[in-house]
Amino acid sequence: MPQPVVRYQKNFGLLIAFLAIVTILYVVAVGLARSTIANHVESEFYNRKTDVFDATIKPFNEFLYNGIPELSYYQGFLDSIQARQYAEQALRKNPFVEEVVFYDVTITNSRTVSRGVRYRDNLLFHPKSIISFNLDNQYRLHSKSNFQEEPDPYAGDFNNAAIKFFDYLAKVNESTTLTEDEIYRVFYSFSPGKIGYLNIPRISDLLLYKTLLLNDSLPDAFFEQDMFLFRINPQKLRLSNTQPRYYEKISITPLTDPAAMEERTYYTTELPLPGALSDFKIKFDSSKEFITKEVYRLLIPVVMGISVLYLILLSIVYLIYRNINNNNRLYRLQYDFINNLTHEFKTPVSVIKIAGNNIKSAQKISDEERLMYGRILDQEADKLNNLMNKLLSYAQIENKSIPYKGDWINLHDFCEEIFKACRIKYSDISLTYNIDVTDELHTDPILLASVFHNLVDNAYKYSEAGHRFIHVEVEQTKKNFVIIFSDRGIGIAKNELKNIFKKFYRIQNQYNQGGSIGLGLAFCKEITEFMGGEIRVESVLGKGTTFTLTFPK
Repeated sequence: MPQPVVRYQKNFGLLIAFLAIVTILYVVAVGLARSTIANHVESEFYNRKTDVFDATIKPFNEFLYNGIPELSYYQGFLDSIQARQYAEQALRKNPFVEEVVFYDVTITNSRTVSRGVRYRDNLLFHPKSIISFNLDNQYRLHSKSNFQEEPDPYAGDFNNAAIKFFDYLAKVNESTTLTEDEIYRVFYSFSPGKIGYLNIPRISDLLLYKTLLLNDSLPDAFFEQDMFLFRINPQKLRLSNTQPRYYEKISITPLTDPAAMEERTYYTTELPLPGALSDFKIKFDSSKEFITKEVYRLLIPVVMGISVLYLILLSIVYLIYRNINNNNRLYRLQYDFINNLTHEFKTPVSVIKIAGNNIKSAQKISDEERLMYGRILDQEADKLNNLMNKLLSYAQIENKSIPYKGDWINLHDFCEEIFKACRIKYSDISLTYNIDVTDELHTDPILLASVFHNLVDNAYKYSEAGHRFIHVEVEQTKKNFVIIFSDRGIGIAKNELKNIFKKFYRIQNQYNQGGSIGLGLAFCKEITEFMGGEIRVESVLGKGTTFTLTFPK
């Protein structure tokens, strides 16, 4: 009769759907993270350029707002030696300053002097001397005087400074105060590549100059002023890449640079330079590979975080899958247990019923038949009783509800009594033993006897006829009693060893076809551990099995 198919509702479809959804969400999350980070990096590429811009022109602003105004301390009485010292300091400290031109200026109402810029025929802005300073390739200071011999290459800047000064002078009155805006508008001049600075006079000096301007009958007077012209090269500014994560290349280029216009990069942006630097711009470039590297640098920790969550979800899926498999295995074990238990009960019950019917239907029973039926009923009743006792004892031990009745036993006497009973039960078994102990063992003798009987029963059951052999070695060490059961049976496959102590588990072979509830070795393990011991198994398929019991002294 074919065995019915045992099915357990596993719902793997839901599990696979959940796994698919989690995987899709993982891929979508990684994609969104990459897209978001790529947009962030691109945005930062265009926004962070102001940081680089500020850091790059900071030395220039320091020179413009702090270095140049130092000249006002001299109040126009700067001589050529002092001008040389100042120019050398400015040139060496600020590489973007290529040349410093010093004008030793005289403001006078004298008509005997002709060179310079005259205003209303009364006031002259006269350069007494012009000295230019610069550093050569070896950073040595050179000076050149340009007075009468050669035309002044910066005459236009000088004339513009004089005109601005006179225009302001015409508006000066006793209530005039110099504001910061007026200072930059009147005494500074900015043009691409050049900064002009005229020493700022006191208000009293300005009023005096205006008096000379309005009154042409006053005697000749001469007043000292200083003017400096700084030639600036923006390309010598020290570029400070404060954002190396976003900018692969930074350069200062002319506003209209044909070579720069022809060059194409993956990402590019620029910022124009101010004032005297206005003919140039700072250009920021990054290749696609450079930006991609930054994207992945930010993306990796995000992906790791998402991956951790994904792995957690995968672990949950695995735990659910394992739980389903465990439940399925438990279901099969319970199903097999019920079938086997039913078979174990039905066999003696059927024999008892047959014997009872035979006795009932017999007209006359001889003494021999009566003894035979009595022996059959007694044996089958013992089988039922032993089966019930085993189930009850296992449940009690597993639930720790059975009391531990420890006693000191002499292992020599204990083993001889057990093995004598085994030889009577199994007349065709070869049972040998060796007992080498000197001390008594404190344990529950009834429970220990159950373990011995179960192991001998297994050795007999799982051995071929004619090869039923078991040897028991009992010895003691400094700390333990060791009891070893060795047989020459069919052995146990290596992959089965981890399962044989599980309740309801049965190895599928021809020796189990007669039915087994799968409690024997589980019962031995529970009893051994209940008594404070340990049981281990070693086996070679086709050669035999060894069980080792260890109990503390």
